[in-house]
Amino acid sequence: MYRSERPSRVAEFLNRAERALASAGLSPGRLVTLEVRGRRSGRLISLPVVVAEYQGERYLVAMLGESAHWVSNVRAAGGHAVLRHGRREAVRLDEVDLGARAPILRQYLEVAPGARAHIPVDRHAPLEEFERIAARYPVFLVGADSPG
Repeated sequence: MYRSERPSRVAEFLNRAERALASAGLSPGRLVTLEVRGRRSGRLISLPVVVAEYQGERYLVAMLGESAHWVSNVRAAGGHAVLRHGRREAVRLDEVDLGARAPILRQYLEVAPGARAHIPVDRHAPLEEFERIAARYPVFLVGADSPG
């Protein structure tokens, strides 16, 4: 559903539906809408993402890897974004160091079945397999955004 790093028409339709449900708070709590300013257009970009919880923290994972446009937008915005799930939450997304990504990626595959087709490791695989691919999949820690 994601050829040449762009969603197909079916994927775009499903993303639009998931975005509406997540924004309204009608989806499971881990499906939220990410809002971030476009790095070129300056427009507010919104897309559905799955939040993975690991050791009491929340994380976002780019299932399409480094080429995901939202990753570049978050980096250009200095990590400032909004998560919506019935209410707006201003957040700061800080990129997780490469060495800490493996267990988060494994947890992400547990809670995000739609991502399993994009990440080439079985969700039950040992952490070493996740360590081998960790550099290809950005992971962001979700924290509170400070005003200013």
